Amino acid sequence: MEYIEIKTERLVLKPLGIQYLDTVNEYAMDKENTRYMLYLPNETAEETVDFLVKVDKEWQKDKPNYLTFAVIYNDIHIGAVDVDLYDGFGELGWIINKKYQKNGFAYEAVRALVEYLKDNLNIRHFVAHCDSRNIPSYKLMEKIGMKKTSERHDRRNRNSTESSIEYQYELWI
Repeated sequence: MEYIEIKTERLVLKPLGIQYLDTVNEYAMDKENTRYMLYLPNETAEETVDFLVKVDKEWQKDKPNYLTFAVIYNDIHIGAVDVDLYDGFGELGWIINKKYQKNGFAYEAVRALVEYLKDNLNIRHFVAHCDSRNIPSYKLMEKIGMKKTSERHDRRNRNSTESSIEYQYELWI
């Protein structure tokens, strides 16, 4: 796929890749930062390397199955935003390093990604999921116009031994 760079007022979204290993490790291996995530925290740096190699390979495809962007603020990599591309919809995800949370960066990055996907890939239906205890996550979904469409009672986050409730939100534009 061609190189994509999305700019907002404060952020630049660039293809995530192995060059961001250290900064991805900083948030992806942090148990507090990832407490509500299904597949995080990473236990080792090798897990992060494997993930970033897969992301790099995906960016090389003519028709990738997902797009994962580094979120850059003032030339600092502070998190990631991504979309899994399915037939007829995109599934959104994001993570921001805890040092940069509560500044609207996730909202700004997700909103920019949705607009890019609508304008350039004609995606008009979006889905996102979160742990019901992750209030900032579902508040972000609501802020971009998503509506809660379902709850599932058997979510198992990697960082927890107990199950929780998962919310699903959707947006049609």
